[in-house]
Amino acid sequence: MAEILELAKNNLVKKGFLDIDVDPTLDLVEAINKLKKEKNAIILAHYYQESEIQDVADYIGDSLGLSQKAESTDADMIVFAGVHFMAETAKMLNPSKKVVLPDLKAGCSLADSCPAPLFKKFKEKYPNHVVVSYINCTAELKTLTDICCTSSNAEAIINSIPKEKGIIFAPDKNLGAYLEKKTGREMILWNGACMVHEIFSHEKIVKLMTRYPDAKFIAHPECEAHILDKAHFIGSTTQLLKYTQSSPATSFIVATEAGILHQMELASPDKTFIPAPPTNNCACNDCPHMKRNTMEKLYLSMKYELPEIILEDWVIEKGRICIDRMLDISVKAGFKA
Repeated sequence: MAEILELAKNNLVKKGFLDIDVDPTLDLVEAINKLKKEKNAIILAHYYQESEIQDVADYIGDSLGLSQKAESTDADMIVFAGVHFMAETAKMLNPSKKVVLPDLKAGCSLADSCPAPLFKKFKEKYPNHVVVSYINCTAELKTLTDICCTSSNAEAIINSIPKEKGIIFAPDKNLGAYLEKKTGREMILWNGACMVHEIFSHEKIVKLMTRYPDAKFIAHPECEAHILDKAHFIGSTTQLLKYTQSSPATSFIVATEAGILHQMELASPDKTFIPAPPTNNCACNDCPHMKRNTMEKLYLSMKYELPEIILEDWVIEKGRICIDRMLDISVKAGFKA
């Protein structure tokens, strides 16, 4: 066992995940559920994960719900089926617990668009402004942030800041522009964006809406303004899911990462969900980072408790402040996981 673990660590250093062959006859669902009990582990999965991972997870949600679950769990090990910044957030909220991510290279184009050293210099130009950062950012950026937010609670976060205070919003310029319209607050926006939400084709969506005139077009606020202008409903991943459940409409064109369609179909099997087309030739939009996680990697990460998220103490201590402020405002505003 010691030799296998050492081999796993060596491979981890090279590739960012456990490069060990898994017996193809192994029932991964059964094995993963067994490991959960043995290790008192909880699997938190984002809506954008593969359907098989969603089905084996203990909790599925968006960034806000996942943060709230991570904070409240009594598990000894948190297995985060998502991307790197999400696992970092879980570690900040649970510094004494082990947090593992199936693939360390499961990053985020939006988080990468705002390097902390560059943002620090940018922030120095506006010394009296409150920094609100979308949770889709690195741990280091959170240490430079006053209040964190998610797409679910962003409007409530902005509205909680006194109107006489200036605001810097990072890293998503599209979400920031949407919030300016919703709140009437003018903000200094960092020029970052999500590669998935910026690729939707306006022309193809208009054609789809013509082809399906009764379908509701729903979109995530990370999309560009010209896409949001066409939407019948705009909301976070969870809000989009709830809208499809409560709406009397029977068909929906969905402009966000296609992983959410699995939960929409499970919740409303009698309804039709059409992924909004991107500008490339794919049928739908998949986040390549989210899809780095697989059932095999999930199993191996639980078995060997690797790759583990390690953060310096000062990053946890300083970065957690903005997350705690977000969670406190969220609870007061009635947001629950």
